[in-house]
Amino acid sequence: MKFAKYTFLIAGIYGLLVLLPQYFMEAKNGQDFPPAITHPEYYYGFVGVGLAWQIAFLIISRNPIRFRPLMIPAIIEKASFGFAVIPLFLLQRVSSTVLAASLIDLILGVLFVISFLKTDDNSGNSYK
Repeated sequence: MKFAKYTFLIAGIYGLLVLLPQYFMEAKNGQDFPPAITHPEYYYGFVGVGLAWQIAFLIISRNPIRFRPLMIPAIIEKASFGFAVIPLFLLQRVSSTVLAASLIDLILGVLFVISFLKTDDNSGNSYK
Protein backbone atom coordinates (compact mmCIF):
# COMPACT_ATOMS: atom_id res chain seq x y z
CA MET A 1 0.00 0.00 0.00
CA LYS A 2 2.93 2.37 0.60
CA PHE A 3 3.91 2.05 -3.07
CA ALA A 4 0.47 3.23 -4.18
CA LYS A 5 0.40 6.01 -1.58
CA TYR A 6 3.70 7.47 -2.68
CA THR A 7 3.06 6.93 -6.38
CA PHE A 8 -0.21 8.87 -6.33
CA LEU A 9 1.14 11.50 -3.94
CA ILE A 10 4.15 12.20 -6.17
CA ALA A 11 1.98 12.15 -9.32
CA GLY A 12 -0.47 14.63 -7.77
CA ILE A 13 2.19 17.04 -6.58
CA TYR A 14 4.10 16.82 -9.88
CA GLY A 15 0.90 17.42 -11.84
CA LEU A 16 -0.04 20.46 -9.77
CA LEU A 17 3.43 21.93 -10.25
CA VAL A 18 3.27 21.38 -14.01
CA LEU A 19 -0.36 22.30 -14.71
CA LEU A 20 -1.11 25.21 -12.36
CA PRO A 21 1.30 27.62 -14.14
CA GLN A 22 -0.44 26.81 -17.44
CA TYR A 23 -3.30 29.11 -16.38
CA PHE A 24 -0.90 32.01 -16.86
CA MET A 25 0.91 30.79 -19.97
CA GLU A 26 -1.69 30.77 -22.76
CA ALA A 27 0.03 33.50 -24.80
CA LYS A 28 3.52 32.06 -24.20
CA ASN A 29 2.40 28.59 -25.27
CA GLY A 30 0.99 30.11 -28.45
CA GLN A 31 4.35 31.73 -29.15
CA ASP A 32 6.52 28.75 -28.18
CA PHE A 33 4.35 26.16 -29.92
CA PRO A 34 2.67 27.91 -32.87
CA PRO A 35 0.05 28.49 -34.01
CA ALA A 36 -1.49 30.68 -31.35
CA ILE A 37 -4.30 29.16 -29.33
CA THR A 38 -7.52 29.93 -31.19
CA HIS A 39 -9.93 28.10 -28.87
CA PRO A 40 -9.01 29.13 -25.34
CA GLU A 41 -11.98 27.21 -23.97
CA TYR A 42 -10.25 23.95 -24.96
CA TYR A 43 -6.98 25.11 -23.47
CA TYR A 44 -8.46 26.15 -20.12
CA GLY A 45 -10.80 23.18 -20.13
CA PHE A 46 -7.82 20.84 -20.50
CA VAL A 47 -5.92 22.58 -17.70
CA GLY A 48 -8.98 22.51 -15.43
CA VAL A 49 -9.68 18.83 -16.00
CA GLY A 50 -5.99 18.07 -15.56
CA LEU A 51 -5.93 19.90 -12.23
CA ALA A 52 -9.04 18.07 -11.07
CA TRP A 53 -7.25 14.77 -11.72
CA GLN A 54 -4.23 15.89 -9.72
CA ILE A 55 -6.55 16.47 -6.76
CA ALA A 56 -8.00 12.99 -7.36
CA PHE A 57 -4.48 11.54 -7.27
CA LEU A 58 -3.89 13.23 -3.92
CA ILE A 59 -7.18 11.80 -2.61
CA ILE A 60 -6.23 8.31 -3.82
CA SER A 61 -2.85 8.68 -2.07
CA ARG A 62 -4.61 9.16 1.27
CA ASN A 63 -6.30 5.74 1.13
CA PRO A 64 -5.37 3.62 -1.91
CA ILE A 65 -7.42 0.62 -0.80
CA ARG A 66 -10.61 2.64 -0.39
CA PHE A 67 -10.11 4.58 -3.61
CA ARG A 68 -8.78 1.67 -5.67
CA PRO A 69 -11.65 1.86 -8.22
CA LEU A 70 -10.53 5.43 -9.08
CA MET A 71 -7.18 4.04 -10.15
CA ILE A 72 -8.80 2.65 -13.32
CA PRO A 73 -9.81 6.07 -14.74
CA ALA A 74 -6.48 7.45 -13.46
CA ILE A 75 -4.69 4.87 -15.61
CA ILE A 76 -6.86 5.82 -18.59
CA GLU A 77 -6.12 9.52 -17.96
CA LYS A 78 -2.39 8.86 -18.21
CA ALA A 79 -2.64 6.47 -21.17
CA SER A 80 -4.95 8.73 -23.22
CA PHE A 81 -2.37 11.49 -23.43
CA GLY A 82 0.70 9.30 -23.55
CA PHE A 83 -0.44 7.03 -26.34
CA ALA A 84 -1.99 9.85 -28.38
CA VAL A 85 1.23 11.87 -28.52
CA ILE A 86 3.46 9.10 -29.91
CA PRO A 87 1.84 8.97 -33.37
CA LEU A 88 1.50 12.77 -33.37
CA PHE A 89 5.24 13.04 -32.77
CA LEU A 90 5.97 10.50 -35.51
CA LEU A 91 3.84 12.61 -37.86
CA GLN A 92 5.79 15.71 -36.74
CA ARG A 93 2.68 17.33 -35.31
CA VAL A 94 4.07 17.85 -31.79
CA SER A 95 7.49 18.79 -30.44
CA SER A 96 9.95 16.59 -28.59
CA THR A 97 9.05 18.55 -25.44
CA VAL A 98 5.46 17.37 -25.71
CA LEU A 99 6.71 13.82 -26.39
CA ALA A 100 8.81 13.95 -23.21
CA ALA A 101 5.76 15.06 -21.20
CA SER A 102 3.73 12.22 -22.67
CA LEU A 103 6.43 9.69 -21.77
CA ILE A 104 6.31 10.92 -18.17
CA ASP A 105 2.56 10.29 -18.23
CA LEU A 106 3.10 6.79 -19.63
CA ILE A 107 5.61 6.02 -16.87
CA LEU A 108 3.15 7.27 -14.27
CA GLY A 109 0.44 5.18 -15.94
CA VAL A 110 2.58 2.05 -15.56
CA LEU A 111 3.17 2.93 -11.91
CA PHE A 112 -0.60 3.37 -11.51
CA VAL A 113 -1.15 -0.13 -12.96
CA ILE A 114 1.41 -1.54 -10.52
CA SER A 115 -0.32 0.34 -7.69
CA PHE A 116 -3.67 -1.08 -8.76
CA LEU A 117 -2.29 -4.62 -8.77
CA LYS A 118 -0.47 -4.20 -5.45
CA THR A 119 -3.58 -2.92 -3.64
CA ASP A 120 -5.60 -6.05 -4.50
CA ASP A 121 -5.70 -8.26 -1.43
CA ASN A 122 -7.16 -11.20 -3.45
CA SER A 123 -10.02 -11.57 -0.97
CA GLY A 124 -12.52 -9.44 -2.81
CA ASN A 125 -12.38 -6.85 -0.04
CA SER A 126 -9.94 -4.45 -1.66
CA TYR A 127 -12.75 -2.04 -2.64
CA LYS A 128 -13.94 -1.43 0.95
